[in-house]
Amino acid sequence: MQEDDLSKIDINDQRIVENKELNFFEALIPVIILMGLLAYNIFFADGAMFGDYSNQIILLIGGGVALIDGLYNKVPISLMIKEVWENLKSVFVPILILLLVGALAGTWLISGVIPAMVYYGLQVLSPEIFLPASVIIAAIISIATGSSWTTSATVGIALVGIGTALGINPGMIAGAVISGAYFGDKMSPLSDTTNLAPAMAGTDLFTHIKYMTITTVPTILVTLVVFGIISASIEPTGSADVSNLLLSIDKAFNITPWLFLVPVVVIALILLKTKPLVSLASGVVLAAVFAVVFQSEVLSSLSDSSVTAITDAIFTDTSVATDNEKLNELFSAGGMKGMLWTIFLIICAMVFGGIMDGIGALARITKALLSVATTVFGLFASTVLSCLGLNTIASDQYLAIVIPGKMFKKAYDDKGLAPENLSRTLEDSGTVTSVLIPWNTCGAYQSGVLGVGVGEYFIYAIFNWLSPITTLIFAALRIKIKYLLKK
Repeated sequence: MQEDDLSKIDINDQRIVENKELNFFEALIPVIILMGLLAYNIFFADGAMFGDYSNQIILLIGGGVALIDGLYNKVPISLMIKEVWENLKSVFVPILILLLVGALAGTWLISGVIPAMVYYGLQVLSPEIFLPASVIIAAIISIATGSSWTTSATVGIALVGIGTALGINPGMIAGAVISGAYFGDKMSPLSDTTNLAPAMAGTDLFTHIKYMTITTVPTILVTLVVFGIISASIEPTGSADVSNLLLSIDKAFNITPWLFLVPVVVIALILLKTKPLVSLASGVVLAAVFAVVFQSEVLSSLSDSSVTAITDAIFTDTSVATDNEKLNELFSAGGMKGMLWTIFLIICAMVFGGIMDGIGALARITKALLSVATTVFGLFASTVLSCLGLNTIASDQYLAIVIPGKMFKKAYDDKGLAPENLSRTLEDSGTVTSVLIPWNTCGAYQSGVLGVGVGEYFIYAIFNWLSPITTLIFAALRIKIKYLLKK
């Protein structure tokens, strides 16, 4: 879930622009150039081919190539601009959420909320159980809220902090959090994508959720087993080290269970279906109040004025010094400023995706995949590839559900397949893989919030990359493939 409200996703407003003038090769040209530049930037330029904002510039170059492609094929520039604008409007709320998450991280640091979570978490979660426990905790919160984004912004940040203090690889922790969060998001009736997928395929919500368990439950069980094995192999930090960390936190902050009221209120507001913007803003305000009440010494160490210290935490970089080097790195936040790189990435991705949609390239690529789906397995495989491709090209999980959903619906019906086959495949390959693409809105959000790059957590986001594989295995072996009843 990334949008403000499920009711705002109007399926009838989801348009697919087709262009008969554009052939398959022409549709692929911007994609090939984009992927080539990104690959060169990663493998040969250490991610800095154009400086700190290399990925953003590469996306804009790809958008420029797509624009030229469109003009060559007589696509009005006004149509391309319109599609870019529609894309940008769709991420306005997520961008505001990102800014609030940055503010949340800063205020939760200076108020002692994050340090308290780390302090008590270190005493409960040991390295031997940490990763599978993180999967389960994230899954529970995500099922309850219907939002992987909210889960990462609350318990996700805390779990990364606790795990880092225990000496666990941040990529492993982020992968565990994301695996659990997307399992919960996918299975929750409150999630927007869980409602969108069956609506596009032509089935009902609870039939969709029930049918998803066939592939989703085995996938999450495998994920838990793998994380259990990884956790068991992690070298324990040792009680003395943990005691030193606890002592350092206790010296730097006024630690009290009352601080947990802040995250409890935020999660309660979300469960009561309060808009995420309101919930997160409430968390920022409440944390600022708690900072004044409980952390007066921390505020005075940051600035002569408590108001200035809180304002800095909301908008710019903040760091609380302790006598432990590991904690000094952990207890720092970038505020809203820290989210700007991620926001610019999302905007540039929306520009590229909007132009690609406007020139008809997305529809052309999806149709090409559909044309080779001559068997049942081929149809499933084409759907998976289409979702993966659109997550990469369009940079948005909604388009990765909507376009294949509309394009493939009739093909599933023609082969006598029940619509829940399509809705499940859309979720197994569209919803969960969005977080594996660095410039996708979901990948950019999660890496920005958790402070861990997509490349660092990719291999550990086991549930996310295993889900489309599981769906293809079940399709190939014809396991629990549901057919339409013959009249």
